[in-house]
Amino acid sequence: MLELYTWSTPNGRKISIMLEELGLAYDVHPVDITRGAQFDRDFLRISPNNKIPALVDRDRDITLMESGAILLYLAERHERLLPGDEHGRWKTIEWLMWQMGGVGPMLGQAHHFVHFNPGKAPYAEQRYHKEAQRLYGVLDRRLGEHPYLAGEQYTIADIATWPWVARCQWQGIALADYPHALRWYLQIADRPAVRRGYGVPNPAEIPLP
Repeated sequence: MLELYTWSTPNGRKISIMLEELGLAYDVHPVDITRGAQFDRDFLRISPNNKIPALVDRDRDITLMESGAILLYLAERHERLLPGDEHGRWKTIEWLMWQMGGVGPMLGQAHHFVHFNPGKAPYAEQRYHKEAQRLYGVLDRRLGEHPYLAGEQYTIADIATWPWVARCQWQGIALADYPHALRWYLQIADRPAVRRGYGVPNPAEIPLP
């Protein structure tokens, strides 16, 4: 049995979308980060970094934190959404790392300064909004050359990145300015598994950019 500890954030939604894409049964344990539940002692034993998501695989006695590691674990275990050929595998990992090292932390900072605290730190707002624009430029150029981030196939790289783009308005980004990214976003948003996974643990409609 799989147990998912999560909340309605881009990182949390990566894993619920992945589980839905794989068609796996899983129990959901909401971790309300708005009330500091991520700092509870019981959750600390599961996720030493006090962050969601976390996954417990009871059948294999494996506990994992960090969304990228969880995506790789599920993809390898079920041999889906991670190409088997060497080129495709490493392209997928390359773009997954781009999300983990750039999109996630930088757009997260844009959320903090641009969306939640406008006017408090003009330098930070400008810095992270500019970086958000740069990252969307990278995304748009890549998707102008390929249908998906890793190439021709929908992979965990797309699953990792898409929930962050779903909050483009929080980042001060008009997705219509990035037509290839918009095409990709809408195409993925139409997937039934994505629609189901987006509403975990709290029902939610996928936003239109």
